[in-house]
Amino acid sequence: MSPDPVTPTPMPFDRYRPTRPLVLADRTWPDRRLETAPVWCSVDLRDGNQALIEPMDPTRKQRMFDVLVRMGFKEIEVGFPSASQPDFDFIRRLIEDDLVPDDVTIQVLTPCRPELIERTFESVQGAASAIVHVYNSTSTLQRRVVFGMDRAGVRDLAVDAMQWCTKFENQITPDTDIRYEYTPESFTGTEADFAVEICEAVMDVVEPTVDRPLILNLPGTVEMYMPNVYADVIEWFGRTIRHRDAVVLSVHPHNDRGTAVAAAEMAVLAGADRVEGTLFGNGERTGNVDVVTLAMNLFTEGIDPRLDLSDIDSVRAAAEWCNRLPVHPRHPYAGDLVYTAFSGSHQDAIKKGLDSIRAAGPAAQRWEVPYLPVDPAHVGRTYEAVIRVNSQSGKGGVAYVMEAEHGFCLPRGLQIEFAQTVQGVVEDTGTEIEPATMWSTFVERYLFPPRVEVVEHRITEDGSGARLEATVVVDGERRTITGSGHGPIECFVSGLAAMAGVTIDVLDYVEHARTEGSGSEAVAYVAVRGPGGGVCWGVGVHDSVMTAGLQAVCRATQRKGLLDLG
Repeated sequence: MSPDPVTPTPMPFDRYRPTRPLVLADRTWPDRRLETAPVWCSVDLRDGNQALIEPMDPTRKQRMFDVLVRMGFKEIEVGFPSASQPDFDFIRRLIEDDLVPDDVTIQVLTPCRPELIERTFESVQGAASAIVHVYNSTSTLQRRVVFGMDRAGVRDLAVDAMQWCTKFENQITPDTDIRYEYTPESFTGTEADFAVEICEAVMDVVEPTVDRPLILNLPGTVEMYMPNVYADVIEWFGRTIRHRDAVVLSVHPHNDRGTAVAAAEMAVLAGADRVEGTLFGNGERTGNVDVVTLAMNLFTEGIDPRLDLSDIDSVRAAAEWCNRLPVHPRHPYAGDLVYTAFSGSHQDAIKKGLDSIRAAGPAAQRWEVPYLPVDPAHVGRTYEAVIRVNSQSGKGGVAYVMEAEHGFCLPRGLQIEFAQTVQGVVEDTGTEIEPATMWSTFVERYLFPPRVEVVEHRITEDGSGARLEATVVVDGERRTITGSGHGPIECFVSGLAAMAGVTIDVLDYVEHARTEGSGSEAVAYVAVRGPGGGVCWGVGVHDSVMTAGLQAVCRATQRKGLLDLG
């Protein structure tokens, strides 16, 4: 009997409205292409740190700073010195212990209160260079329900703050190269024309030039726009703001809608010069934009990301340790499982793609492997974890693991046969099979001690064919096998068949070196069929390729039940 129809409870969607700040009918950003990386600014040590359940201690802050420097960030927001004594102390330590490289500029955040601005300048005293980042909230909602201020009052607050900044710059940090950043916080909830008005009022105080531009940061403090709407507003703002050549247009997307990466990419297409974000997207609520993903997306487009992610696992490990937060196993580019395939068809396609790349060698100018948009080796990952095997996997995954982990290039027939065995194991356990378990299963099934052990052999050839004489040990007793044919395998099979009194047909024989180099072991695979039909595979491994082949025959015939030797 079918279950009764279910009527979902309607969501109260009528309580919400789309955010449409303007209509830009002549937008140009969709026709542009990303060609260079933006200026990156890490806010892990400020915005990211403020979002942590347990903010970073000095040791964790230092490790995060060092990682960001090694990755190539040239602008790093290191704290909110007027809000936190630990932040203030950390910034002083960076400066007094000369821990900031000459090509790195530290950035500090301050609200628009004079005593907090003064404290902020005190924190960067003695630095070679610093960005003083001033913000105040400008959204219609916050003006109404938080501050009780009109547009003029909010504008005056920002202007007064910038005037205090210029005063304290001259008094406290005359020897420090100070640049300014202004953020109309909650920009996505602010009228577009007012955002331009307040930013131009700030510019009137700072008087930026082409050589000393002002950073205007337009954050998605709450991600209220669709990414294309954000891009429209960024393009409109860049067209409208005075002295655009004296402005570094920066964006700081948050991820409330889950589209921060798309919003940042579209914003750069729309004219943004700079992106603020965090490693792996840590931040308030659903987080900041993920700079690692943004940079890797550029990398896969053939664009220099200007960040070093060649050891992405060490970056992830540092972020996890500093933030005390895990990176999801499916996180783009960095998660444990993102270079892993379980699906049988995916595994087969990946294996063939990797084989094609290897076969092409230096002639392979482009990375082209199905289901892998980036070469795991380029970010410090290895191929061993690319394919893992569970109940959804097929022969391709089994074959890949056996080759990548153990150097066994299984013939297609053996792939199918062994994959059925592996399928039984994973269905019994209900989970994936580890490479070590797969290997032990393979050894048990194909590399067991054979009943017939080849001790020595000698082959002679004449015009009519070949003749082989082999000494074998059967259940501890030495015996001699002789046989003739067109090669050592055929000769040995004929002699073994005569000794066992059965007919044995060899249907397939494959051999290869297990590893590169002259000292590599040989691996041989033999498929045999007996009087009752059906095919069984055997495997041999030995320094001698001929001995490996004979071992494979012994194991195949034993598995097939053809060695009733009395």
